[in-house]
Amino acid sequence: MDIRLKKTGPIDIRVSAPPSKSYTHRALIAAALAEGTSQLEHPLISTDTLTTATGLELLGIPVTLDCDQFIIRGSGGHLVCREFLEIPAGDSGTSFRLLTSVTLLCRSPVIMTGSPRMKERPVGGLVEALNRIGGRIHYLENPGFPPLLVDGALKGGEVRVEGRVSSQYASSILLSAPYAESPVELEISPDTVSRSYIDVTADVMTSFGAEVRREGYERFTVEPHRPYQARSYRVEGDYSSASYFFAMAAVCGGRAIVDNLAAGSVQGDRVFLDALARMGCRVSAEGTTVTLESNGSLTGIEIDMSGSPDTVQTLSMVAACATSPSRLTGISHLRYKESDRILAIMKILLTLGGDVMTEPDGTIIVRPAPLNGGVVDAENDHRTAMSAAVLGLAVGDITIRGAECVSKSFPDFWKILSEAGLV
Repeated sequence: MDIRLKKTGPIDIRVSAPPSKSYTHRALIAAALAEGTSQLEHPLISTDTLTTATGLELLGIPVTLDCDQFIIRGSGGHLVCREFLEIPAGDSGTSFRLLTSVTLLCRSPVIMTGSPRMKERPVGGLVEALNRIGGRIHYLENPGFPPLLVDGALKGGEVRVEGRVSSQYASSILLSAPYAESPVELEISPDTVSRSYIDVTADVMTSFGAEVRREGYERFTVEPHRPYQARSYRVEGDYSSASYFFAMAAVCGGRAIVDNLAAGSVQGDRVFLDALARMGCRVSAEGTTVTLESNGSLTGIEIDMSGSPDTVQTLSMVAACATSPSRLTGISHLRYKESDRILAIMKILLTLGGDVMTEPDGTIIVRPAPLNGGVVDAENDHRTAMSAAVLGLAVGDITIRGAECVSKSFPDFWKILSEAGLV
């Protein structure tokens, strides 16, 4: 599907943030391992979250989608799996990584696999850590990459996990840790990226009754005598998805009002609002509603985005509309997402006349330059498509190819823009 965007003047849009993808994935797993039946209210229904739900069903856990909620009949951590059962994760890196630890509870070999792109995304740090606490996981093709043959058990013990590529390695171990045979003491490398997602993991775990003791981001301890308890759980709104509307108002001028955003959320992408404020926007909040206003005049920014990777592409598009240079650091791990997102940013901005360069550590520098229309291939990356929409409204005459890939995290994205008269 192709979407063509025209240049838009000041906008005035009000939307409700869709449910958080990160919270939905984790709540599905906690509910699946709990004893009893849980209801996940207002979850994100998207390609990615349905991949996790399907994986859990293949592991023998009944998951039903009923209107605006998931009904999960939990297993109490006791999984009975067919030998050499295959769990396809598609393009969902979150599903693959989080479910890999869960499959160790099967006590029979399970195959974790995914799309061709998934087979290019490293999982060595997770496999090495799991193999030190009871796993016997083998690579079926290329060492360090999916697919995997997951065998062994989750015995527990002390283990260190590397997080330079993804914090999901740590989240994966933590989510399944209440069902290990002995306490799990997890040490996390100091260079771990996207640490805020570990906060999301811990938040979901404690909400479902597990005990998580922690020393900052360095060490986590989970005891096996505090398993998850079934409950009704409402998924909070997603700051990552809300970022696109704030960015549109920033570059086009006008106002964006987004409801359903928890004021005290631990989501790392809340920093996006701080970045836009530093660039010249006015941000205010009342209850669960956040308002951003802009006159369209933006200055560049230097910012460490290591804790909020899902808004890097969007901030890069905003930076391209600023009157002074911007420098985005701490983002080398973006090369291992659904696409190489550093390369994707370069492609988009260079195609549209932008002035952009990268440094060896992945740092992106965006300088002011006259922008023009053109064609952007989303290359099956939802965040590439949605971030390009921001620039499309600011510049005009921009066509996004493969725009349907937004179904991965935000299925209603184009519908909302259409109803607002923006596409």
